[in-house]
Amino acid sequence: MTLLRTGRRVLGATLISLAVTAGTTACSSSDAPGDGSSGGSSYTIWDPYPQYDDGSAWVQLLTKCGTDAGVSIKRTAYDTSDLTNKALLAAQQGNSPDVLIVDNPVVSTLAEAGVLTTTQENKLDVSAISPNLIAAGTIGGKSYGVPIGANTLALYYNKAVLRAAGVDIGSVKDWASLTAALGKVIAAGKKGITFSGIGTEEGSFQFLPWFWGSGADLRKLDSPEAVASLRLWTDWLKQGYAPNSVINNTQTTSWQEFATGEYAFAENGTWQLGNAKKAGFEYGIIPVPGRDGGTAAAPTGGEFVSIPVQKATGRYDTSKKLVQCLTNTENSYTTVSTLNYVAPTSAVQDKQVAANPELKVWVEAVKAAKGRTSDELGTRYPKISEPLWTAVQGALSGSKSPADALAAAQATAAAATK
Repeated sequence: MTLLRTGRRVLGATLISLAVTAGTTACSSSDAPGDGSSGGSSYTIWDPYPQYDDGSAWVQLLTKCGTDAGVSIKRTAYDTSDLTNKALLAAQQGNSPDVLIVDNPVVSTLAEAGVLTTTQENKLDVSAISPNLIAAGTIGGKSYGVPIGANTLALYYNKAVLRAAGVDIGSVKDWASLTAALGKVIAAGKKGITFSGIGTEEGSFQFLPWFWGSGADLRKLDSPEAVASLRLWTDWLKQGYAPNSVINNTQTTSWQEFATGEYAFAENGTWQLGNAKKAGFEYGIIPVPGRDGGTAAAPTGGEFVSIPVQKATGRYDTSKKLVQCLTNTENSYTTVSTLNYVAPTSAVQDKQVAANPELKVWVEAVKAAKGRTSDELGTRYPKISEPLWTAVQGALSGSKSPADALAAAQATAAAATK
């Protein structure tokens, strides 16, 4: 398996852009996976988890997988944003790692650049993976890795605030009932809902459950459904149901607002479960409701374990063993527990819920979720996301109506994705 000529052209152009905008430097020769031979007892794994040191369960699992495969592991951790640049530069130099673990929206970028092999080429079985999760790394019917796990968004709620307002959480089933609940909370002297509407990918990430929950499609940002979803958010601000701070809120600052104990609801993710337990008040979690009921599709977070293209194709067999070890049913439970993810297979999801019933709502949310690059959007997604978050900013700030903001967004996205 060799790097396609078209992939090399895309890769070269991407690297020039990255070098100009990010000022990154190429990996040193010490980062190379081996000496170019088909064997080698040392295999490299790059991951986006610098928070885990050598004594962590994650690194211990990597070491065990290497031992089981009869090789030693050289693991390097990068920040998520830096990892993409490093992977592209390493591919250009011909010293890609043997196994690469990257955030799911990045997979399409690396695949289009010809950096990654497919699961079909390496005969990695992904039949047990939930279709909505594998879709985030699928382009043209080919999957470019195995999901290691997923997280997504849901609504945390403060039980005491809702009780004081006379709101039964069981009544919150759609946008109308949620808005009615917020009205009761405000009338009772408390605060309604907080979320992140910042003008970055975080803002798009948090808006997508409402966008998709309306029935809207990212390929038509100005549809009536899309306008309804943005009008929902802007109406909440006008009515005082959400604070003006959401315009600049990150997911962290939004959580900090909820943690004061004054808000009824907060849109946030699985990664806040630990903080929720420390908040000092009773909380619950429900999926983000769709406009007319049911669970809205929220975007998936989480990484894919992929095998980059190597000149020495004989290394693929061992790389495949490492990927299988990290993602098999037994080790997947360890992995998702360590990374605070929901597993990508039903078998492990069931095991997670049995051990921690609180995860049931998150499993339901992940089952309804979808990848941001799904629907064959691939590398077009970032060119759509930025106009989308710009529209959200314009509408929330009051500088444009939801309809005008999204009409401008659609025009920008259409021009960028021709």
